[in-house]
Amino acid sequence: MGLFDTFRISASGMTSERLRLDLIANNIANMNTPGRPNDPASPVYRRKMPLFAEQLRQTMAADEQQPRGLGVRVKAIVEDPAPPRIVNDPSHPLADEQGNVAYPNINIVNEMIDMITASRTYEANAAALNAAKSMALKALEISRS
Repeated sequence: MGLFDTFRISASGMTSERLRLDLIANNIANMNTPGRPNDPASPVYRRKMPLFAEQLRQTMAADEQQPRGLGVRVKAIVEDPAPPRIVNDPSHPLADEQGNVAYPNINIVNEMIDMITASRTYEANAAALNAAKSMALKALEISRS
């Protein structure tokens, strides 16, 4: 594995986690967005989550046909299939005939936990990138001597 592979792997992790943080922020921003229950004209926001996939490359060496990791990528952004949270509020403009309003089934505690893990993962990838950069600079200093 070369130096640029290390940079690429860490950068792919940072990019993926940044997208995950963007989705979490969007989920939190829309957690109180109402919709009409069972009405396609007024859909309820669904929690969005990234689906990660490992990027692999087959090595070209004849003696080694093992896949090598090239980082991670977001394969898709999926919606949470959980049903919406139904609140009885007959005075709400989006209430149905029974007085129910649908809200996204988003739990702020789960979103905050996901945010913490995403930011820690981002930080770990940034630290790995900085360590690889420091090693490369030290190797350049040694070669100058």
